[in-house]
Amino acid sequence: MLGRSGFSRPGGFRPENLGQNTMAMIGNVCFSVFVIGVLVFTIMAATYEPEDPLFHPSTKITTFLTSKSNATFKSDNSVVRTGEDFMAANESVFGAIINMTDVDNSVSGETGEVVEATQCDGNSGPIDCRDPEVFHLMMRATIEKFKDIHFYRFGKPVAGSNDSSCDMAWRFRPKDGKAAAFYKDYRRFVIERSENCTLSVVSIGEYHTGMNARKRKKNQKGGLEKTSLNTDQVNALPVVGEMVNDSLPVVESESSFSRGKYLVYMGGGDRCKSMNHYLWSFLCALGEAQYLNRTLVMDLSICLSSIYTSSKQDEEGKDFRFYFDFEHLKEAASVLDKDQFWEDWSKWQQKDGMNLHLVEDFRVTPMKLMDVKDALIMRKFGSVEPDNYWYRVCEGETESIVQRPWHLIWKSRRLMDIMSAIASRLNWDYDSVHVVRGEKARNKELWPNLDAHTSPDALLSTLRDKIDEGRNLYIATNEPDTSFFDPLKDKYTTHFLDEYKDLWDVTSEWYSETTKLNNGVPVEFDGYMRVSIDTEVFLRGKKQLETFNDLTSDCKDGINTCNVAEN
Repeated sequence: MLGRSGFSRPGGFRPENLGQNTMAMIGNVCFSVFVIGVLVFTIMAATYEPEDPLFHPSTKITTFLTSKSNATFKSDNSVVRTGEDFMAANESVFGAIINMTDVDNSVSGETGEVVEATQCDGNSGPIDCRDPEVFHLMMRATIEKFKDIHFYRFGKPVAGSNDSSCDMAWRFRPKDGKAAAFYKDYRRFVIERSENCTLSVVSIGEYHTGMNARKRKKNQKGGLEKTSLNTDQVNALPVVGEMVNDSLPVVESESSFSRGKYLVYMGGGDRCKSMNHYLWSFLCALGEAQYLNRTLVMDLSICLSSIYTSSKQDEEGKDFRFYFDFEHLKEAASVLDKDQFWEDWSKWQQKDGMNLHLVEDFRVTPMKLMDVKDALIMRKFGSVEPDNYWYRVCEGETESIVQRPWHLIWKSRRLMDIMSAIASRLNWDYDSVHVVRGEKARNKELWPNLDAHTSPDALLSTLRDKIDEGRNLYIATNEPDTSFFDPLKDKYTTHFLDEYKDLWDVTSEWYSETTKLNNGVPVEFDGYMRVSIDTEVFLRGKKQLETFNDLTSDCKDGINTCNVAEN
């Protein structure tokens, strides 16, 4: 027999204990790795300085919205995402908030115009709206009343409609606001003077009732505003509620016109397509114009697709300015109205020797047109779809060279003002739910659960754990019969878009301004406008519930498409 080995195993290394030792060693190693990982993460978190731009670069926006080459668009009646949707809503950008302490401190440091002192004769005599005491009283009353908004500027009060009223404007944002925008309100204050000459605010009018304070007077000294460190970024933000100046740009002279370089797109199959399709093509043209350093000659008359119209027919003669902010576009980019351009071209083209360069193949890239010296480059598109879509110009190798300037397209401030009016009537203190029904709820093949999951009983069950009972609940929906949601009234104060019809009826500011814009012809409040405002009010809710994220397990684009939508 072989003798035993002279090597004596310690007890810890006996075969029966080997598994225990191995597990202990693995545990120690894992714990060490965990400690090191936590230490590294802590150091990175302490030293990392995140990028904090006001705007996402246009490349990020285009990447988000990019299409596949040679793609065509499905009919989509949803609202187009525009440039302001991609701005970073970082509170540091907006500047310092005015609070009650700032108002009180401004009393002692008042440096405004000197107001002649008047003898107080009880409660008789008109209220002097220029009096600093009146100004500070109105600011304090405003801050006390509207607790769910932040104030950034107060304008000096002006006389109201009678001796006891004053109008004042202010710039604000909702406290929980996610959109990168300012809002402007101006209201009428009724002010009372007591027997002992004490002033008090009796009432504050509704949204935009202080019309005399709407437009800041040229020589009027500023009210109260804290200086922002990011003035350029603040000035670049949309201000909903300001007066809109979207008049057409005019060429200053013959010489300036003849020196210009222009790009125009003619024909094509983009007309009367969805708004998503329209913008995707229009921004391709605008991007090429900027790449070539040329003025884009644009047609402000657009065709509204039947998916947005009450007639269910495509409707010509709609104005770009009904839906988008042309004032911002003309200030930020070089554009001319097509009709105005051709009028000037016919007058001066031959006289000044201005030549036209015709391009009839979308495969001629913008890069190949860089050296063209002619005054006008005209891209002419044929009649065969999809090769006659404007956006084909920006496909292929051009896609990485010419960027669509999404930051130049904002939503119509007239429409956004209606949204702001609705939110203001709800004191910017409401929750919202988006309920998609209509054709999708009836199509059990593609959306088998949607109808049941958006029934009143199902909604009550879902909302119970998400929205506090008694809250104002704004319901954005395509369900035409809002009485369908009556069972929700037992738990919530429900609100729908049609509750605010006065904001676009014949007596409204929107109606009068769009009628004037449309050469005296009344403008229909169409389906795209409705969906646009409905969506924007929904997005201002403090809590927001989406149909296909929160209410139903069905996929937005039909059965078995959820994973596709996420990619």
